Amino acid sequence: QVQLVESGGGLVQAGGSLRLSCAATVRFYSINAMGWYRQAPGKQRELVATITSGDTTNYSDSVKGRFTISRDNAKNTVYLQLNSLKPEDTAVYYCNADVRSVTTYRYTTYWGQGTQVTVSS
Repeated sequence: QVQLVESGGGLVQAGGSLRLSCAATVRFYSINAMGWYRQAPGKQRELVATITSGDTTNYSDSVKGRFTISRDNAKNTVYLQLNSLKPEDTAVYYCNADVRSVTTYRYTTYWGQGTQVTVSS
């Protein structure tokens, strides 16, 4: 009963910007933390940024100062603003959401399908 849909990826030149969005459709769950991860070819998926329901943010050192995560709780949507992009930022970007069942109170993590970001040099 949880679906995450990312959008906003694409091809951009180094130094450019993109804005990713991830809209969550939820039923019988409340959303806690949301986040963005990325996976480059041949590499493991890594944390990019997270944001709690109280808007506390956390960033990986590699994107700190260049990327900004935000969320609109009314729309169940999390955003990632990517500025000063570098070729090494090229990856598939995934959003996730930690949700809690309103009936069982159990926590589960859901993932989106991913959106490709390609940065050319």
